[in-house]
Amino acid sequence: MKISVDRSVLLSALSLVGGVVERRQTLPILGNLLLNAEDGLLRLKGTDLEIEINSTAVCEVEEAGSMTLPARKLIDICRSLPEGTEVQIRAQAERASLVSGRSRFTLSTLPAADFPAMEVPQPEVSMEVEREVLQRMLEKTSFAMAQQDVRYYLNGVLLELTADRAVAVATDGHRLAKAVAAVDDTGEQGIGLDAEPRQVIVPAKSVLELKRLLGSAPERVRVELSERTLKVDLGRTQVVSKLVEGQYPDYNRVIPAELERLATIDRERLKAALQRTAILSNEKYKGVRVTFEPTRLLLQTQNPEKEQAEDEIEIEYSGEKVSVGFNVAYVLDVLSAVDTASVEVRFRDAESSAVWQGVGAEDEVFVIMPMRL
Repeated sequence: MKISVDRSVLLSALSLVGGVVERRQTLPILGNLLLNAEDGLLRLKGTDLEIEINSTAVCEVEEAGSMTLPARKLIDICRSLPEGTEVQIRAQAERASLVSGRSRFTLSTLPAADFPAMEVPQPEVSMEVEREVLQRMLEKTSFAMAQQDVRYYLNGVLLELTADRAVAVATDGHRLAKAVAAVDDTGEQGIGLDAEPRQVIVPAKSVLELKRLLGSAPERVRVELSERTLKVDLGRTQVVSKLVEGQYPDYNRVIPAELERLATIDRERLKAALQRTAILSNEKYKGVRVTFEPTRLLLQTQNPEKEQAEDEIEIEYSGEKVSVGFNVAYVLDVLSAVDTASVEVRFRDAESSAVWQGVGAEDEVFVIMPMRL
């Protein structure tokens, strides 16, 4: 294998696939990227056995072939090279040479035949969606995913698809985020979808990689589902992920209904007040006491050193005085996910979960459980 490729073109492709490579691997070859050169294209692949990312770069192929190279070292080398330079990569026995201008590097390789490939069966469900729709749904829910929870099915985002609607849900048992989007039927028709919802759980790492890659994807992306895998075609980049096995809890039962108390709050003012009071909150529990009173919201925090913070802002609320304890980090996450200028908070009492929404944003719901302070 011998190729020449523009440094910026190579670095762009490397940045797309390199994020999947872990710094610590169970197998040495998982620290490498697979490079395959033929027909004027360099195809790159990275995997951790749970998620695989493929991308392509235009190059000049003098000798077709395949090799694997250490991902981190290759990326760091390309980043360090001057802009506008040409990079030549050539396989030499169990080594590879990388030359750019007066810079020369020799890297160790591992056999391309040993690079693992994920099995991708024929899709049972296939559909096109707007990039912005998928990106928005993941951004509005992924912050609520569990992190290494023993309830493994919570360590990801639930995607629920029907012929005309997509729902994303994430929860860690203390909060829940849900986003709904209409799926139009323009472009290539979907297959395998009907009125009955199809549910899959996308693991957390795959969700984070998709969020990163969707920013540079074309306007429409293709989503394909099989029994155990999800494939998202992002144009010159494809993501294949294993799905989390297990039954996701009935999220509709977690969202409380018939909440008689309603407060409307300016989002930016609330966010600023929470950030101020959080400075003196308990570093471990991050609790804030939120007291709803007619026309005002009182925020109070304290820590084990008996230090206290108090702040208040004007709100639209005409109910009885109610004090609720919340994890301040959870509330700030919700405020960052909301796009509208004001948020609505619906609640029943100090012991019940509260529903947060952007004013007029009926397609998104955030639930935060109270905490005892």
